[in-house]
This record gives sequence, structure tokens and C-alpha cells, in this order.
Amino acid sequence: MPLLDKVFQYQSVSIVGMEKNTGKTECLKYILAGSAASGRKVGITSIGIDGESCDQVTGTAKPQIVLQQGMLFVTSEKFFHEKKLAAEIIDVSDYRTALGRLVTARAITPGKVILSGPTSTGRIREVLRQMRNYGAETCFVDGALSRKSLGSPAVTDSMILTTGAALSPHLPELIKKTTFVFRLINIEKFVTHLENQLLEMNNGIWALDDSQQLHDLNIHSALLLAKNKSRLFQFGHTLFVSGIVSDNLLNTLRMQPDISKTQIIVKDFTKIFVSPESLNGYLQKGGRISVLLRPQLIGVCLNPTSPSGYAMNSEQACNALSERLGIPVWDIRRT
Repeated sequence: MPLLDKVFQYQSVSIVGMEKNTGKTECLKYILAGSAASGRKVGITSIGIDGESCDQVTGTAKPQIVLQQGMLFVTSEKFFHEKKLAAEIIDVSDYRTALGRLVTARAITPGKVILSGPTSTGRIREVLRQMRNYGAETCFVDGALSRKSLGSPAVTDSMILTTGAALSPHLPELIKKTTFVFRLINIEKFVTHLENQLLEMNNGIWALDDSQQLHDLNIHSALLLAKNKSRLFQFGHTLFVSGIVSDNLLNTLRMQPDISKTQIIVKDFTKIFVSPESLNGYLQKGGRISVLLRPQLIGVCLNPTSPSGYAMNSEQACNALSERLGIPVWDIRRT
């Protein structure tokens, strides 16, 4: 099934890059152009900043985001004033980011815009609801895998992952790294009536007892876990980690008694920054891990070229990845 047909089956879609220059913005541009051609009413925002003409880290040119007439967008006041299009302001929120309040607007003319949206998962959810209320049939969130952001692109119904030669120019290594992230995306969802409360928590490790009552373990960071091991299981073996799950956390837990009873809950896969070896070691000892948010992975977009100029065989890479993952893989330049 073509990429756009799959995208339009969902109310919200995030585009998540495994690395810079893996084609995330090109994928988004392709989808927006297809949306305009089909007459689909869409809205768009971003976690972080997207649409700049130059990468602030590598200094390389970046594809800019072009909106068409009628498209909704949410960005900060700073970048709203710098937009290269005419737009009707629909709402200015009381919520402030480092770049000003969030502005919801509708493009009157085609043009370029830099997107800088909400920074928390709860706020992203609110923005998505708002854009749907203003008529968007499908909303897009530009996201990334990041240790820094409190917001998560996994809040959307579905997701597209972008990968490519910028992640690794060697196909076997590219497949290995992409397959591991695919594995994380498909971690089992934990169902609880506390979901909204847990998603808003940004500090510490907590316990859920058998009746799903929440208990503060007074362990404010996973980095302090080794010094507080005696507190871990006083309310049972189900632990909610509000921040990042690291190798250190998994390695500490798998050395504890009754590891086979232990279950870690995290907000979503973007909070899991572990090596395959640490994850396998934890799971092989009987430990479990689950997520609160688990979007449907639509497919993978591949950028076969890297900023250094290396280009892999696109057809070979797409076919090999698709065979390994069991889902569609597109090079949008060939779509």
C-alpha cells in the first residue's frame, strides 16, 4: 500500500528520525505535498525546532518545510513572526516555551515556516486535539529520538521511522541498528487507569502495588539507584521510571533477587537508551519492560545518502530492511 494511503488512515502521525540527515524532513515534505494534492485537511507541529535552512550542528543545508494554503500549524511566537507566508491566527496559548507562546494558525498563502511546538507530552496531546477541533483530519508531529525532550512523538496514533546512510553507511550495521529500534517500538503496552498521571510525571522512580496504587520511592533519579536498592521492592516489583532507562538501570536491576518478578514501566520507547546487550541480559534473567504509549508503526523511510556523500543502493537497502522488519520501507525520492 502506498505511503500516503497508509498515513491517511490515522488521525495523528509522528515522523521520527533515528539520526540527523536520515530524511525526516524530506519525508514530512513529501507527505504534506501529497496531502495538499489530495485535498486532505492537515495540521502540523514539532517537538523541538524543524524547518531551519541550515543544520546548527553540522552546518549543512536542510530541506525547509513548505505549507500550502489551508494547512494548520502550531509554532512559537518567535518563529511565527519569521514565517514566509500569510496566515490567519486562530489561537495564542497561555502556555509559554523558551521561544514564546504557542501560536495556532492557518496558512492563507503557500510558504515556508519554522516549526517549534510543545515541549511536553501532555501539551502535545492538547495541541493535537485542538487542531482536530479546527478541522484537521490528520495531524503530524515532527519528532526525534532525544534524551533532552520531555515531550514524545509516541503520543500520536501512528508513526513513521526514518533511517539511512547517515546512521550507518554499511547495510548490515544499518539493519542491525534499525531493527533494534523497531524492537523497542513494539514493546508491550502497559494498561492502567493511571496513564495520564504517569505521563505528566518527570521525576523519580515510583512503585505500583498489586492494586495499582502509586508509591513514591524517593529515588529522584535512576543514577541514584545503586545507593537505594533497599527501597526498590517495598511495594512490589512493578516500577515506573519517569525519565530515561539506561544500561546502568537494567544492569543494576538484573542483579537483584527475584528479578523474574520485576517489571519496568516507561512512558514510551523514546525513553529507552540501552544497548542490545543490556536489554537482552535483563530480559533473559526474567525481567520485563513495558510502555504507556505505543503508536502503530506505519513503516520506515530510508535516506540512502549521507552528508559525507556516501550513497548506498536504495533498492537493495529498502528490500533488505523490509524483509527483516516485515513492514514497508520507502525511499520517498523513488516513491
